[in-house]
Amino acid sequence: MATSSRALPKYASAAEFDKAIKALRAVAGDAHVIVDEPQLAPYNKIMMPVPNERHMPSAVVAPASVEEVQAILKVLNKAKIPVYPISTGKNLGYGSAAPVQRGQVVMDLRRMNRILEVDPDLCTALVEPGVTYQQLYDYLQEKKLPLWFSCPAPSAIAGPVGNMVDRGVGYTPYGEHFLFSCGMEVVLADGQLLRTGMGSMPNSNTWQVFKWGYGPTLDGIFTQSNFGVVTKMGMWLMPEPPDFRPFCIQYPDEADITKIVDALRPLRIAMVIPNAVVIAHTLWEAPCTPVKRADYHSGPGAISDEAVARIRKDHRIGAWNVYAALYGTKETNDANWKIIEAVAAGTGGRIVTREEAKGSKALDYRFDLMRGKPNLGEFGLYNWRGGGGSIWFAPVSQAKGSETLKQMQLAKRILGKHGFDYVGEFIVGWRDMHHVIDLLYDRTDPEQMKAAYACYDELVHAFAEQGYGVYRTSTAFAEKVAATYGPVKREVERRLKKALDPNNILAPGRCGISL
Repeated sequence: MATSSRALPKYASAAEFDKAIKALRAVAGDAHVIVDEPQLAPYNKIMMPVPNERHMPSAVVAPASVEEVQAILKVLNKAKIPVYPISTGKNLGYGSAAPVQRGQVVMDLRRMNRILEVDPDLCTALVEPGVTYQQLYDYLQEKKLPLWFSCPAPSAIAGPVGNMVDRGVGYTPYGEHFLFSCGMEVVLADGQLLRTGMGSMPNSNTWQVFKWGYGPTLDGIFTQSNFGVVTKMGMWLMPEPPDFRPFCIQYPDEADITKIVDALRPLRIAMVIPNAVVIAHTLWEAPCTPVKRADYHSGPGAISDEAVARIRKDHRIGAWNVYAALYGTKETNDANWKIIEAVAAGTGGRIVTREEAKGSKALDYRFDLMRGKPNLGEFGLYNWRGGGGSIWFAPVSQAKGSETLKQMQLAKRILGKHGFDYVGEFIVGWRDMHHVIDLLYDRTDPEQMKAAYACYDELVHAFAEQGYGVYRTSTAFAEKVAATYGPVKREVERRLKKALDPNNILAPGRCGISL
């Protein structure tokens, strides 16, 4: 039962909350409704520079079916108790499984973990939110299906539905995950069930093959929002290519970033390189090698450029390390490989092939990601500084070398001012770049917590002043980032929220959206 020390929902009394919990137990079963604080701890484990109490859930409910999701939302909608849906809860650095606001009930969808269908001819899949990338990979291997998918870097324990709904990206030619989704099943706040695209038709047999259906396309409003709970998602899979040729090009100087981007952008737009090009800085690679920060820097403040240069020399890491791959037949890849060799030679880069990279942890995990093999290689980042603090800063820019250098210098200056290292990479899409920076700090140190919050806040505002919007952020900074996008967009989102969720129960505050 609820107690005075518990994080009760904002507008519910203890008696009202207990009544709702009793109703939730009747839907999901006693074993799948959690209210005891020790059992709630995993849902309150955050990496953000704010107190855990700010994101403490009031309870957790774990449905096993879409019917249970509908029934749970009807209970909470009637009681006007807010609910925070999660898929696998592994949104590390962006908020993990903790709700966006204190007192929300976490709806954990991990029990809904069925791979409902894989069509090997049309290369499609239909999955529930609890399915992990590792589970899907194992399924394809077990069935001996020559199909690949795209996954994010910390992928083995994450899932495609959660990542797509947050508009995450990956490293194969299908790396723009929302673009390669097709058809959603969504439970609305009042329990109604919506299927987007062709799925709205009874007995549709084209739900996973044609994205648009008829009339307005609705899928996008259920990404980075709180307008519904996605309970099924279609995704397109990639046929395994006859020849896969991953490579890394290492560059010796930070200033090389301008010529790297300008040389590779035309190849990316023309699809000579069909997957997202990753350009990783030395300090992104070092912890995955692994290298210990303490061996090169001690005391307060950011690591020096001289120490970073020693890391490069000692461990044969580039100032920038470019990852991409060729996918096709041997004949097409042989022809395109000559283009890659010419670009590397013309820009002063050193090519490292898959054969040369054997035994390198940093390169192996990257090459696996480019063929859709989940792994946990990137978790080495969290060993760089230690202390469990991580918050991702991810502004977008044009895919131009001058923009890249400008962003890197701005980020390094602000991070250094607050005593933090620049641990970043650029991911070149077709015409854009995601600049992903992991602000790593020690959560056990109150001073570092304050500094990390101030640093992230300054990054958001300084980049916004230069016209750089953040494409994804943590729950702690949802409101601040949303504010940088102006009042009209926010007012439209508020109107949609009022229409679809008039009682404001679905994750109020997520992505800055609320009534």
